[in-house]
Amino acid sequence: MSKKRRNHSAAFKGSVALEAIKGEQTLSELSVRFGIHPTQIQQWKRQLVEGSKDIFGASEKERKHIESEVKDLHAKIGQLTMERDFLSRTLGR
Repeated sequence: MSKKRRNHSAAFKGSVALEAIKGEQTLSELSVRFGIHPTQIQQWKRQLVEGSKDIFGASEKERKHIESEVKDLHAKIGQLTMERDFLSRTLGR
């Protein structure tokens, strides 16, 4: 029989990667402690370091995108309000 693959949660992966980044223990010590191959720990550590750029940069991109959407929506609201007022005056008489 073959072994089942273990699926680890994102929280577990993050905690293991943070321990590896701290550097208080070697990869082999972390491997024994968490029961994971050192190569896997190194991959998670690399993913965490590379992904950290997106964590801090994504919010700025999102904020700019949301601001532009709000600006467009305000313009559309103004246009529709003017059209409604014009039509109500024209048709009301």
